[in-house]
Amino acid sequence: MNSRKIDRKDFLHLGGKLSLGALIAPALLTGCLSDSKEKERKIIKISGNANTKYILKNGIVYSQDVKVGNFRKADILIEGKIIKEIKPDIEQGEDTYVIDASEYIIMPGFVDTHHHQYETAIRGYLAEALLVNDKKPDNPFTYLDVLIKKLTPVFRPEDIYTAVLLSSLNQIDCGVTTVLDTSQVVHSMEHFEALMHGLKDGGRRALVAFSTGSGESTPFPRKLNDIQKMYFSSTDQLLTMAMGAELFPGDFKNHWGMARDIGVPIVSHIVGNLGSAPAFENIVKENLLGKDNILIHCTGLNDKMWESIAKSGAAISLAVPIELSMRHGTPPIMQALKHGVQPSLSSDVEVTMTSDFFTQMRSVYTLQRGLVNAQVLSGIDCQQDLITCNDVVRYATLEGAKATHLEHKIGSLTPGKEADIIMLRTRDLNVMPINSVSGTVVTLMERTNVDTVIIAGKIRKYQGKMLGIDTQVLHSKITESRDYLFAKAGLENHFF
Repeated sequence: MNSRKIDRKDFLHLGGKLSLGALIAPALLTGCLSDSKEKERKIIKISGNANTKYILKNGIVYSQDVKVGNFRKADILIEGKIIKEIKPDIEQGEDTYVIDASEYIIMPGFVDTHHHQYETAIRGYLAEALLVNDKKPDNPFTYLDVLIKKLTPVFRPEDIYTAVLLSSLNQIDCGVTTVLDTSQVVHSMEHFEALMHGLKDGGRRALVAFSTGSGESTPFPRKLNDIQKMYFSSTDQLLTMAMGAELFPGDFKNHWGMARDIGVPIVSHIVGNLGSAPAFENIVKENLLGKDNILIHCTGLNDKMWESIAKSGAAISLAVPIELSMRHGTPPIMQALKHGVQPSLSSDVEVTMTSDFFTQMRSVYTLQRGLVNAQVLSGIDCQQDLITCNDVVRYATLEGAKATHLEHKIGSLTPGKEADIIMLRTRDLNVMPINSVSGTVVTLMERTNVDTVIIAGKIRKYQGKMLGIDTQVLHSKITESRDYLFAKAGLENHFF
């Protein structure tokens, strides 16, 4: 494949297979609303447009903004993509539409601060795999050997496009409105363009970590400036830029410097049993950390390292289910909180675990409380409080927005911020009656309770249904991609 800039129409037919129209239905209202709801039909069509106004009426407002507060019953006025007002009984103007939010929990969308979305076609294949072969039991089938060494090098641009599109749509369905994409598969400019097309067509907010790939054609890091100018020249868009700069290359300091020269966040995986600790010790000694660092996992670090993280203002991203399952090391929730570092949450890899955020929230909630409870029951003088459900929702929303450097736009329901909002059903069998909003969200809810999802004012899911998605065609495309990848990598799909 040559290195010329691929036209969008050309790209969508790479391999003679892909077609945007086949994956995203042109009419956003496919099979969703009855003919009797013409007003709702219209507001869904025009939501997010500059002059469109609509009110979410009489909802349970769970804002994540201490100044705004929470309301048992209040309205949210959205104009274009902006939250304009939050209070009870907002007056409806002649040009303002109303969506009944009675007894729905209205809250900010979840923020996933680390997700290798390109791997979606391989979902569940490595459910029992460990991260690396450390010569201990249960090691012959690992993420490093199978996913990184065998599968990743054979990805085509069209495999990336389909996987990222599917992953984005799935997480919108789950109420995750923002992602930090860490797709380390940039083998060529065509591969990066495929990633960008998948993210754009998915319609979700994303911080995109420009990362390395396999082979000599990878544009990382030499095309950093070009890519910023080509795709991220405006900050007023759903996609913003970061740099995936890992510790293992000998010149990672140069990569960090390149990112700082153009003012983009720096995303790095820190995993103790992969040898990150010694390199990180040098980072601490040389005082290289800053507020622009986003540090993933952070397992195997000592107190001095955590003190440096806290002092620097760097953000951390915990992927608790993955860290526990794949032997990254104990997720460092206790160490983070001990040093006053507030974590964000992330799903990491769908080859091993689901990317829905109810799973992420429950995992960190039960882990931290389990560790504290174990100390108490063992007679240890525990110095840490139990985290609350409110804490965990904050990790999943506002702390995620801070980690991705988007807190000025999202993460809370605040007038002036963009409307990234989810509405959660409270009358479903698994949650009724509501006695605690935070307790219900963290300990009882699941993706089926996500009724409505709004991104930058645009309604993407309504009444429990994703809008305009042809799942049959999408299933066909992701299955074709999976079959190609397994065959090309010489792997058997061990179905049972």
